[in-house]
Amino acid sequence: MASDSLHPNPDPLSEILDRRRRGEAELVEVDAPTVKLVVFAIGERLQALPGRQVSEILPLSTIHFVPGCPPALEGVISVRGDITSVIRLGDLLGIGHGAPGRQGAILLAQGSHEVGGEPMRSGLRVDRVVDVLDVAEDAIQAVPDTLAEPLRRTARGVFQLDEHSVFLLDLDALFQDYLSGAG
Repeated sequence: MASDSLHPNPDPLSEILDRRRRGEAELVEVDAPTVKLVVFAIGERLQALPGRQVSEILPLSTIHFVPGCPPALEGVISVRGDITSVIRLGDLLGIGHGAPGRQGAILLAQGSHEVGGEPMRSGLRVDRVVDVLDVAEDAIQAVPDTLAEPLRRTARGVFQLDEHSVFLLDLDALFQDYLSGAG
């Protein structure tokens, strides 16, 4: 290369830009910390929960109504003989659910908030599960101040998935809203 003979120690930035102009782009792998997230839809909005808080993703099954329960509690299901409550997550977030369909799912989730000495655990009904993926921690940004309540109160961050904004939810804040009667 003629430029190397004229400049024995070329500027690294100039060298990179020169390679890019010639089409010699290199892939650079970066070990950025990631978090596993379960991405799901309620209506048309995408939300996510940390994968470590979701123990299982179940297909939507018969949910048995329990009289006298809070409005957000849709009912209960049997999971291998254990009775588990099912919360309509959209009711807690102020988001309308779509019509129940084949893609509906129940996320079995457990927070760190304790009720009766045990971590709170419940099924969360969602309209569909979109993906389970690893997201770089630095891709998760602060929640905008313009976000409407109660989503702003329960969202921990926001990130982009394709052209969609996805809100990362705080499961303990959701459970706290449920327990305080917000749903």
